[in-house]
Amino acid sequence: MDDPADTPVIPDAWGQLRRFTPARIALGRAGTSVPTEAQLAFQFAHARARDAVHHPLATDVLRAALAQRGHTVATVRSAAPDRRTYLQRPDLGRRLDETSRTALAAFRAADDAPFDVAIVLADGLSAFAIEQNALPFLDAMLPRLAASAWTRAPLVIAEQSRVALGDDIAVTLHARMVAILIGERPGLSSPDSMGVYLTWQPRIGTTDAQRNCISNIRREGLAIDLAADKLLWLMNAARSRQLSGVSLKDDTQAPRLAAPATNFLLDSRP
Repeated sequence: MDDPADTPVIPDAWGQLRRFTPARIALGRAGTSVPTEAQLAFQFAHARARDAVHHPLATDVLRAALAQRGHTVATVRSAAPDRRTYLQRPDLGRRLDETSRTALAAFRAADDAPFDVAIVLADGLSAFAIEQNALPFLDAMLPRLAASAWTRAPLVIAEQSRVALGDDIAVTLHARMVAILIGERPGLSSPDSMGVYLTWQPRIGTTDAQRNCISNIRREGLAIDLAADKLLWLMNAARSRQLSGVSLKDDTQAPRLAAPATNFLLDSRP
């Protein structure tokens, strides 16, 4: 089988497009089936996605890294006591357990004045995403907030968390706005994707239509600096207009990509 002519794999004519995307396109075939290499790659990606869902957040490591940077950190849990319950009862992942609520109340401002924003790091459906992307994002984001004179509540690490847990945390901390960094549902080519949900005046029962989302923050997705710029723009706009969600459109201009030197469609012509 050393001779390429002996391979049973029949290549797809569009196979050259695979260099532009991690999507599973133009895989070719072996007889009437997917080639073994592509099938094994699919099974590996599926296993990574499942691992991401069940991987516990390395809370102690994250907390130590934040403390080393000089940040005050609170750690909370949702009302879901374990991962199995969290996956089967999304409603429990949306509210704090009572022990966490009581402990978090101690982090309110001494004069009970409201913070401008609370920032939450939540495991969601991929703790990998938070472990890999949250610290670089905060390193980019927090200096932007400091330069704009925002008052910020202590950082909060949340376990077994859904997006709406940020509402409960913001209400407990007395924050006007919450930005929750959360691991997104893993895809077969993106088990490490982090999203940020921003909510103005969060309250228990806030709907997803009242949030803005910045999605797919990771090395192969939306760049850290660009995501931080978008969040700061949305926060300023939310504070100015006192709203968030579908009524607040992201009007920032994405940087233009450099035009390719050649056209791949023309390059493919015989």
